Amino acid sequence: MNNWIIFSIGFLAQLLFSARLIMQWFLSEKAKKVETPVLFWKLSLFASVLLFVYGYLREDLAIMLGQFLIYGVYWRNLEIQGEWKNRNIFFKLFVIVCPFLIIAYLVFFGELNWADLVKGENLAPWLIVLGIIGQIIYTARFYYQWYYAERNHESSLPQGFWILSLIGSSLLLTYGIFRYDPVLIAAHFFGGLIYMRDLYLSRNSEVEVKPLSASSEESPK
Repeated sequence: MNNWIIFSIGFLAQLLFSARLIMQWFLSEKAKKVETPVLFWKLSLFASVLLFVYGYLREDLAIMLGQFLIYGVYWRNLEIQGEWKNRNIFFKLFVIVCPFLIIAYLVFFGELNWADLVKGENLAPWLIVLGIIGQIIYTARFYYQWYYAERNHESSLPQGFWILSLIGSSLLLTYGIFRYDPVLIAAHFFGGLIYMRDLYLSRNSEVEVKPLSASSEESPK
């Protein structure tokens, strides 16, 4: 397959990921606190499928691993927000069936030599390790968010999410530079700026809440 087609798939995936971040950033700036709209998770699901396909075409284990591990968390957040049951049948079919179709293709028709992904024949072993570590940290942000959401019974993006996002994104940006991957470079450079801004908003909102809580406790009954 031509490189321009492969990169087009990757950029389309990152465009959807960027759209969710821009929308979330805009709403957060407007509310002066971190917001998590339903569309954030819907775009995440579509983009995750496309980025997995891109990772396969690029023979990139780190990208495929990250999307494989995180897909279910996106779906769970929709359910926590009470939106899954309200989605139309076509969206539900896409979310449920698409992963199985991809797995079936990889098993029966895929031509990728999976051994090359871990033996370092296509990439230096240290670069593969860097990509996997970066992807694990980057993916861990959503497992942390999932734990936080389940514990608080609401789908939100806590401060720890943005810290892990910034660390993982920095590692993946470095990986993308060594990998000569314009999709990763553009995505994580732009994403890093938004993560820093959301981290600032998250910290400010916590600082504002704590004094209010403290003053309410000290006020006479």
